[in-house]
Amino acid sequence: MDTEKKSGRRLNKAVAAAGFCSRRKADALIFAGCVRVNGELEQNPGRTVFPEDAVRVDGHAPRGPKKFVYVLLNKPAGVVSTVRDPQGRRTVVDCLPEHLRTCGLYPVGRLDYFSEGLLMLTNDGDLTYRLTHPSWHQKKKYEIVVRGPVDADVLRAMRTGMTLSEGDKLLPVAVKAATDKTGNTILALTLRQGINRQIRRMCRDLNLTILRLKRVSQGILTLGDLPPGHARILSPGEIDRLMDSFRNDIPRSDSHIRARDQKPETCMRPVRHRG
Repeated sequence: MDTEKKSGRRLNKAVAAAGFCSRRKADALIFAGCVRVNGELEQNPGRTVFPEDAVRVDGHAPRGPKKFVYVLLNKPAGVVSTVRDPQGRRTVVDCLPEHLRTCGLYPVGRLDYFSEGLLMLTNDGDLTYRLTHPSWHQKKKYEIVVRGPVDADVLRAMRTGMTLSEGDKLLPVAVKAATDKTGNTILALTLRQGINRQIRRMCRDLNLTILRLKRVSQGILTLGDLPPGHARILSPGEIDRLMDSFRNDIPRSDSHIRARDQKPETCMRPVRHRG
């Protein structure tokens, strides 16, 4: 805290840490003229602000220091990875128990509408920014089912790296193949890039029809036996390992509460599975 008093922090970090939004969205709010500092319009996300500065977003003051919540969801297919959907479709927040829906959680990254599996949600804007930044190449593991057999040359193309029809150059993908009892192929894929809809676009270019796509792990987080449509709070050990996995890249502020210091609150109650 003493360091922050002396050197301050960037405005976009201050807005995100106050719980208004993620750090990336904080930039958009600032550019859009929604943020004022000491009553003056401020459109520079990099401006340094100090604890004594009055920051307002659309006229609202920060809610003050808060405790961060980290949730792992097994997203089912047919759910959108957003907080709200203008088309009225079910969102990932709708999958959460009632007591977690008021914590200001938003998804870290996304899974498309027809995909399922591991998705993290948090109200820690700085962590979200770091986890979704292209420079942090966390491994993501998927299990997909495609129709019929898969030729060896298709697997070779994935393993050696391919170029998508749009021109995106892909790193080699680790892949294991097995045949299920219906004659379809189960592929276990490990990706190291953040290319949008990478697996679906790879399969499209390789003439593979996806029947199911499920993310089973992301970085140090694993889905385990969590049922579809259910969520759980990350354990203190998982939070520590998540922070440790890229600690050197993240400037931690005093507003980030270590797992061992967290005390149960309304938003931190155990998740009860709904039948």
